[in-house]
Amino acid sequence: MIYSTMGEIWAVILAAGESKRMGYPKMLLPFHDSTMIECVIASVTKSNVNKILIVLGAEKDTLTQLADKLHIEYCLNENYKEGMLSSVQCGFKNLPSACKASFVFQGDQPLITFNTIDTLINAYKSSGRGIIIPVYKNKRGHPILIDMKYRSEIDKLSHTKGLRSLSYKFSYDVLEVETDESGILRDFDTFEQYTKEII
Repeated sequence: MIYSTMGEIWAVILAAGESKRMGYPKMLLPFHDSTMIECVIASVTKSNVNKILIVLGAEKDTLTQLADKLHIEYCLNENYKEGMLSSVQCGFKNLPSACKASFVFQGDQPLITFNTIDTLINAYKSSGRGIIIPVYKNKRGHPILIDMKYRSEIDKLSHTKGLRSLSYKFSYDVLEVETDESGILRDFDTFEQYTKEII
């Protein structure tokens, strides 16, 4: 059971993919004295995010053990083979009604820092906007912070257009927040990308 108090900000971490291009479960790859997914979790934990929900799929058994060890909530996306949006939708469906807003993190973006996360939270609280997107050198990245008023809209999004279509549809409610951290753009889809970072 998920316990929550009114007005909390959560983080939905997407960790359900099959890592086909990597050829190995990338969430579990060693990264900076830990694993890729644990680096993401560590940054979120250091931030002002209240609670974490991990969306599991392909590597559910191993990642369930990790979530239990870290005392983190998780949910299972039975439709993970349908793509990333299905995991976003699963995560938002499983957030408590008292949640005020939630980040969407990709589990393969371990270079995002807690400073960036807190900057986005502060922008959300001060701006009144419902969709907060970090930007580095005019390029949008992750994580995206979304007010829960869009929960039902997320559930209706097309899998062909993905989550980004939400920011296009409600562009008037989007706030871009400039950062000096390139990590918001960095993910690791291939083993070549991964080895370049750790060597």
